[in-house]
Amino acid sequence: MSKFVLRITGDQHAQFKSHLFPGDTKEAVALALCGRLGHRGSEILCVHKILPIPYDACRERTPDRVAWPTNLGQPIFQQAAEKGMGVLKIHSHPAGFDTFSKYDNIADRNLFGSLNSWMDDARPNASCVMLPDGEMFGRFIDSATQFSQINQISVAGDDIQFFRRSKGKAVDEAQLRTTQTFGEKTTTLLKELRVAVVGCSGTGSWIIEQLARLGVGSLYLVDPDIVEFKNLNRIVNSSQADALKNRAKVHAIKAVIQKHGTGTRVEICHDTLFTLTAACEIASCDVLFGCMDSVEGRDVLNRIAAFYSLPYFDLGVRLDADGQGGINNISGAVHYLIPDGSSLISRGLYSAETLRQESLKRTNPEQYQSEVAVGYIKGAKVESPAVISVNGFCASMAINEFLARLHPFRSANNFESRWQQFDLMNSCWLQPSDGPKCPILSKRVGRGDTQPFLDSLIYA
Repeated sequence: MSKFVLRITGDQHAQFKSHLFPGDTKEAVALALCGRLGHRGSEILCVHKILPIPYDACRERTPDRVAWPTNLGQPIFQQAAEKGMGVLKIHSHPAGFDTFSKYDNIADRNLFGSLNSWMDDARPNASCVMLPDGEMFGRFIDSATQFSQINQISVAGDDIQFFRRSKGKAVDEAQLRTTQTFGEKTTTLLKELRVAVVGCSGTGSWIIEQLARLGVGSLYLVDPDIVEFKNLNRIVNSSQADALKNRAKVHAIKAVIQKHGTGTRVEICHDTLFTLTAACEIASCDVLFGCMDSVEGRDVLNRIAAFYSLPYFDLGVRLDADGQGGINNISGAVHYLIPDGSSLISRGLYSAETLRQESLKRTNPEQYQSEVAVGYIKGAKVESPAVISVNGFCASMAINEFLARLHPFRSANNFESRWQQFDLMNSCWLQPSDGPKCPILSKRVGRGDTQPFLDSLIYA
């Protein structure tokens, strides 16, 4: 069964609402250029660029109708045809009418019938309605101008929102206590989500365990490594038998999750995210957790989140031991990254040169060792110590951060908590100011599929 999804960012949602509801109780309309992801029968559109249709350019604006010259959308239509992208038309229903009208049906068939013949790619486009409270619903329109209801509209902002028209699955007894805390609406939503977790070791295994216990509907787990004896001190539910059999981390964790009885489905990838298959699967998920030490891997996840308008939680833990039983540092951070906000690199977590070095180490180890030998690369990273208590602390921070954005319960605005750090040596909890918008990724928000994938030579 096909699944139809539209993704927008929090800022884009605010931009739509500001234009569509100017305060005069009349309908208004806007267009958007959208990136695409077609994957395993699903069609996903991600808003990339918005074109508000000026109020005074409309031929008619009433409380239940808007008419406008479609030639105003030519810049969007032209770019969509040239770049293989999609088009979204969105208008308002100021009176709160929560379905498409007969006039809407006629207008959509006329607009998209003409557009489809021009674009000639047989891919669907979309039409949506926004209600006064910001709720959205919509449909995809195929090349034969047949309508298919959008299954999910997601908003990746400081609050994570999902607008769905179909009823969710009933909450079962296993989630009774979760429902008592967060309510049936949030618990039901969790059962509908597909969440990617990249990195299934120290923090990742904790993330997976908690997501499954919360009743998340589906998990996609990515990790290329096997369970080793040195991992047994920190991978939740790993066993000596796993290490003896050289079992893949993702296989070992999947086997345990399937015994929980929470109903969580688990799909696995025993490979790196540098494969196109893994990256596309990650892009098709609803939420992304990154639990990686690799700078290159974290950078790729940040790019996937931006290109495909995903909310992204990045976890990092640091322990510095002196080798004689002393500890110099126990700290960690949870970064929440919205697609059109700051990035890990604009927050200063790593530099372009560090990223180059890691990429070189993976793709050309001989050249990497040569640069180390002659001193071009200094302080090459070695494996760090890790313990389960610190990893679990950081992972719990990230899960609570996820829940706070899905079911806002903070007294303060979620904007203030995009970047959280802890320092257990000094019993300190910090919330650094968010960094500037990423000058690179902010231009690629919602761009969707490109050649090469993510505009990156990794996938060329």
